Amino acid sequence: MAIDIGRRKFVAALGGAAGWPLAARSQQPTLPVVGFLHGGSADSAAPRVAAFRKGLNQTGYVEGQNVTVEYHFLEGRYNRLSALMADLVGRRVAVIAIPGSIPSALAAKAATATIPIVFGVADDPVRLGLVASLARPGGNATGVNYFANETGA
Repeated sequence: MAIDIGRRKFVAALGGAAGWPLAARSQQPTLPVVGFLHGGSADSAAPRVAAFRKGLNQTGYVEGQNVTVEYHFLEGRYNRLSALMADLVGRRVAVIAIPGSIPSALAAKAATATIPIVFGVADDPVRLGLVASLARPGGNATGVNYFANETGA
């Protein structure tokens, strides 16, 4: 009988110990997710992706260590924007990064008023309705204007 009780204690202890790694994993904080969206292909976006990663690293963010980046390349299929934005907003990503795509920046702005949006556009972001003003963008969107249209002859 004593052997049976010892066996039960052993099995119970083993069962409890087996649950430790699962409990520890479930308690680890999840990494913030950045949704990176480009209107072109992965190949055409390679320079922007490299610059984005470099900027993250310079500010202390390393993919897979303290941030997760989800890369989405539309390859010109902007009809996918609504579903993609709904997915990113529904999962409450930490930031939506949109370098160089006016339609994507506008779709992000229409999809959320709370998730930060960082954009890069070659047009006036005030005229586009992305920000209230250049001096005080307000809202949840901020970014860079390349002034490409303003400098053209």
